Amino acid sequence: MKQAALKSSERWALGSLCLSILLAALGTSIANVALPTLAQAFQAPFQAVQWVVLAYLLAITSLIVGVGWLGDFLGRRRLLLAGMLLFTVASLLCALSPTLWLLIAARALQGLGAAIMMALTIAFVSEIVPKAKAGSAIGLLGTMSAIGTALGPSLGGILIAEGGWRAIFLVSVPVGGLTLLLAYCTLPATPRQPQAGKFDALGILVLALTLVAYALAMTLGQGHFDVWNGGLLLAACGGFWLFLRIEARAASPILPQSLLRDPARCAGFIANGLVSTVMMATLIVGPFYLSQALGLSETGVGAVLTLGPLLSALSGFPAGRLVDRLGAAAATRIGLGLMLVGAVALALLPVPFGVIGYSAAIVLLTPGYQLFQAANTMGIMAEVPADQRGVTSGILTLSRNLGLITGASVMGATFAFTAQTFGQSVALPEAVTLGMQITFLLAAGLIFAALLLHLAPFRRP
Repeated sequence: MKQAALKSSERWALGSLCLSILLAALGTSIANVALPTLAQAFQAPFQAVQWVVLAYLLAITSLIVGVGWLGDFLGRRRLLLAGMLLFTVASLLCALSPTLWLLIAARALQGLGAAIMMALTIAFVSEIVPKAKAGSAIGLLGTMSAIGTALGPSLGGILIAEGGWRAIFLVSVPVGGLTLLLAYCTLPATPRQPQAGKFDALGILVLALTLVAYALAMTLGQGHFDVWNGGLLLAACGGFWLFLRIEARAASPILPQSLLRDPARCAGFIANGLVSTVMMATLIVGPFYLSQALGLSETGVGAVLTLGPLLSALSGFPAGRLVDRLGAAAATRIGLGLMLVGAVALALLPVPFGVIGYSAAIVLLTPGYQLFQAANTMGIMAEVPADQRGVTSGILTLSRNLGLITGASVMGATFAFTAQTFGQSVALPEAVTLGMQITFLLAAGLIFAALLLHLAPFRRP
């Protein structure tokens, strides 16, 4: 039976959410290309300018669950509009920053705005789109996120060449203003959800500090794990235990106990983190293998790496439509199956077939990831009570971000150790190939674990 098309008002509202997720994703990647320019402009070392990127990611990771809860508590429309305004103003402050540390502070504010936008866009889907079209809408949001992430480096390079480093932040100001205006005019009002007790400030603070400790433990040292990393990781574990104790006693917990008691949703969150860990491995390991083992030039490496984001952009919306047709459970199995085959192919095919083998594996892995994302998100958000949509969406995005951080550190360290590249700028091609194979066999194991979680008896049919 043919599904009815979205109404005009629904399309415009969905368009505002697409722009919102596009801006937030663009902010995660557009500043990376500017780090050498910023180091020169502010006469600062790399260890200092990398905080322009890290401050944004830490703000998102540490605050996204809290802002999701606040969206449920204060009203999602009200907070989403405030997040768009904050992101836009912070983008202007970034462009006008006279010192590096003011720029880093402005990036942290921009990250707070992005956290609100990321957490509440998915939660808003059920407010504006019929249930039969929810998969397509989530797939479209996934496409916009992929486009934003992929567009960042290339757009940033063009803007820096034409207008200097300030241009990469100025570009978000008019687009942010347009997004805010469109959202204000089209998004429906969402009432505050009455919740017992008072604002869970202690829970939000402990969770934020715990996530900052974990993110720093995974990112400091650039792959070398020392006493500082170990101490931060122990602090994160202790902080998470303390957070659970606080939530068990809170009158209005930021993390509802009903979510913790739902094994199907918990499995979905864990699977989301495992899959994101694998996808980050392709971005970390891929460039080294293509350049040092296959001998591609910088232009060739860039061309091959463009394939993944391009496939993500092209497959996001079709993946959502497939979820609507097959259902979340079946589509998740297919997506994880494609990813499993793709990860094994990445470990095996490039050795005999070179770039063609690598590209063929990416053609399997990336659409599988988009299908998994749309289906898993649909399965997790299905039948979530109205007063928990924001926090559930926030936890879903948090699991993805933690997976990306873990992938960058753990999978990167696995590759570096197995390829014997610690302390070396160039390793032997054979060693790089071995490191890549071991890393993606480990990645296949993580995807298999995610598939087992989905097939567990407690999963919904």
